[in-house]
Amino acid sequence: MKILIAPDSFKESLEALEVCHAIQSGFSQVFPDADYTLLPMADGGEGTSAVLSYVLGGRWKEVNVHDPLMRPITAKYLLLPDATAVIEIAQACGLHLLTVAERNPVITSSYGVGELIADALNEGVKRVIIGLGGSATNDAGVGMLTALGMAFHDVNDNILAQGGGELARLQKLDDTDFHAKVLNIVFEVACDVTNPLCGQLGASAIFGPQKGASPQQVEELDKALNHFATICEQHGYQACQEIAGAGAAGGLGYALMTFCNAQLKSGFDTVAEATNLSQNIANADLVITGEGKLDAQTAMGKVAGGISQLATANHIPVIAICGSVDALKPTQTTQFDVVMPSIQKIDTIDNVFKNAYDNIETTAFNIAAAIKLGQKMK
Repeated sequence: MKILIAPDSFKESLEALEVCHAIQSGFSQVFPDADYTLLPMADGGEGTSAVLSYVLGGRWKEVNVHDPLMRPITAKYLLLPDATAVIEIAQACGLHLLTVAERNPVITSSYGVGELIADALNEGVKRVIIGLGGSATNDAGVGMLTALGMAFHDVNDNILAQGGGELARLQKLDDTDFHAKVLNIVFEVACDVTNPLCGQLGASAIFGPQKGASPQQVEELDKALNHFATICEQHGYQACQEIAGAGAAGGLGYALMTFCNAQLKSGFDTVAEATNLSQNIANADLVITGEGKLDAQTAMGKVAGGISQLATANHIPVIAICGSVDALKPTQTTQFDVVMPSIQKIDTIDNVFKNAYDNIETTAFNIAAAIKLGQKMK
């Protein structure tokens, strides 16, 4: 029996590869002679680089960059053997880099992301895969663009300071020193956010509050982003602010499309393509996936939902082992042959996270035992 194990990470407890090992450990106690293929997965957000490193190899590069408040930090990105760089923007401008008291999208900057990209360009890469997600910024990528050589001036020809609040003062763009290699490589942006840049569903309104913006700041930031897009169009750049995903990562999606000719793709699709997921599923007799919480969003571009669609299309049975399973209608779980939560008992959240590996292993063992029992029954 060929078993493909392809889960997402369980947030705050286990990386995707650790989940793979836990499931294999449980199953192999019942089916020790099965042919196991471990394929940790991601949806373009946190953990994507680690997944691609496991599957495709490559080397990690550490770079001295600036965090969202322009403090020096060390970040890393992945260089693949085919001259592709994989950059997770949260490495340089992630919300996790700030304390709750420090969160303020009026002043936070994506400058460090530009520093990572510049370093990759200097390494001679031909393609850059960028995972959007977890940003602390709302600056429409101006910080990133500044690090790549773009200059932004106010009405008095002064250079703008960092942060989304400064965009309201923008009057002139200067691309004289913009990194020469940017337009000669392929940018692929892994993004599952479909928000436009501005408006009620835009970057500021939807994501600003979790980044520390007050209601008044949300309104001001939205106006600033709209003003920025208007000035860009006046300078001859393509109007991208209404394109789905332009509002991702505080407008980084907009900047990458507008200035880097980036293509925004589903994060899951990007990883699935890179890991040859379809062929791995077609070769399997059973597929086991999973995620920290299975809920209504699972079918909306998440790893488990995407894998279930591919497995179903290939008529391969698929099992989902999850940390918890939200209260769903039966029709919302029919995309899986089996859905099983792994939490074994009522416990504190800290203990649930600490015991995640053992819980998943136990659940996998019990599922395998049930399959074995079914094989014995007449």
